[in-house]
Amino acid sequence: MAIERIAHRGARIELPENTLAAFGRAFERGANAIELDVHATCDGVVVVHHDPDLALPVSIPRRAIAEMTWQEVDASRLLTQISIPTLAEVLAMVPASATVYVEIKGLQIELAVADVIGRSSAHCAVHSFDHDTIERFKSIAPDVPRGILFEGNAEQLDVEVRRIGARDVWPHYSLIDAALVARTRALGARTIAWTVNDATEARRLAGLGVDGICTDDVRLLDGLELGPLAQS
Repeated sequence: MAIERIAHRGARIELPENTLAAFGRAFERGANAIELDVHATCDGVVVVHHDPDLALPVSIPRRAIAEMTWQEVDASRLLTQISIPTLAEVLAMVPASATVYVEIKGLQIELAVADVIGRSSAHCAVHSFDHDTIERFKSIAPDVPRGILFEGNAEQLDVEVRRIGARDVWPHYSLIDAALVARTRALGARTIAWTVNDATEARRLAGLGVDGICTDDVRLLDGLELGPLAQS
């Protein structure tokens, strides 16, 4: 079984994460999907960045992205030497065959995210640790595939998958065993492991039948579908 090779924030081992350069390098390394984080500025521009605020030089206080205009965020590259892209810019540069997994981190930005995705021809899916966010997104853009992230107890997995209509379940890789994969599959959902940076662990997960592996370095996954555990 071929496993989806998902680059976590791009090729972040080699280049600054969540940048156009990192995403481009990930596809060069063989990724067929990328995973990224989004927030929105106070004037409604969806930007790709992990943290809710910007880490600026120590002499300048951190600022929340949600309180900044896009012009201010864009100008920050002069201070940090790292350009923060908009979600629209990322979607415009991905290969037609690729998937973009959008983790919604900002609060109450579902409409803005849905608008950007709706204006793009890129293949997208959304997910979040905040399952209520994804439920709201469902009512806004029901045709965009949805996923739920979790890193702890999976007791409510069945309830949450059905409530949200999740196509994808994103457990931390350490939680994944054969029972969890079977349980997810029985719900009609897929299992995507995050964030896997060890080749032995990746082979274990492949052998369990996960559908995708999210990693900081997709080169770890070279030939994974041919590994001994995947064949057993």
